[in-house]
Amino acid sequence: MNILVTGANGQLGNEMRLIAKSSTDRFLFTDVIEQDGVKTTYLDVTDLDAIRKIVANNAIEVIVNCAAYTNVDAAESNVELAEKLNATAPENLAVAMKEADGLIVHISTDYVFGKEPYNTPCKESQQGTPTGVYGMTKLHGEQKIIASRCKHVIIRTAWLYSEFGKNFVKAMLNLTTTKPQLKVVFDQCGTPTYAYDLAEVIMVILSQYKSQTQNRSMFGVYHFSNEGVCSWYDFAKMIAEYAGNNDCDIQACHSNEFPSRVIRPAYSVLDKTKIKATFGIKIPYWTDSLKVCLERMNKFNELWNSKGI
Repeated sequence: MNILVTGANGQLGNEMRLIAKSSTDRFLFTDVIEQDGVKTTYLDVTDLDAIRKIVANNAIEVIVNCAAYTNVDAAESNVELAEKLNATAPENLAVAMKEADGLIVHISTDYVFGKEPYNTPCKESQQGTPTGVYGMTKLHGEQKIIASRCKHVIIRTAWLYSEFGKNFVKAMLNLTTTKPQLKVVFDQCGTPTYAYDLAEVIMVILSQYKSQTQNRSMFGVYHFSNEGVCSWYDFAKMIAEYAGNNDCDIQACHSNEFPSRVIRPAYSVLDKTKIKATFGIKIPYWTDSLKVCLERMNKFNELWNSKGI
């Protein structure tokens, strides 16, 4: 198949690059920014005509949309841009795939929930109750894709981290190395997601789509994160423990000690029953995946240092 990946230089996009190396399918990685050492085709996902052109010229059969406006706090002051990137752009991609009779795999977020005081894992069928612009625009993106009536797989995920870019794991590695004390909120619970695990699941979905294109039972909305549940405090403690950063005193605190314009979900654990049953996947526990990511980071750093860079 010919597969186009948007946002290819982000966390998930880079993991897709790694996994795609062993695939027999043809991947076209696109973004609006360049990245040293990798080939990137420029594509503005807010330009429908540009999308139509690249789809036609490359006979694209599937679009994996990893592009988004993800700065949760900044979105509150940039509503129009967030809506354009998180809602209009996915709609454009869906329209192009509808016209080409192709599939869009779109990445959404646990932030579509949050207003209601959930205390059990969120199911795909629950009504979206976002508490900020980011979550609202991502929900709009889901709705626009569904309204386009194209073949779609929408995957809501949470707390994404990887070896690439900026993320909570990298921030905690730095802070627990350089700070004698650190406060991390304990009243927001969810599940971390290693981007590599999500990329692997996307590849499983693409493989099954390729082998049974007309099976419409696979299309719809799904939830994916690693297994288990923790608070940001628990997550930080485990990062420090695995990294051997034992000198930093990590203390639990309430969210109101870090004032923000955004009310983040207090509980956004995702129920993954549907994606496991539909695609026959087994999901790693979050601490196991964290170990794998940290080991890969160490190997990368060792290789980087050995080259004298």
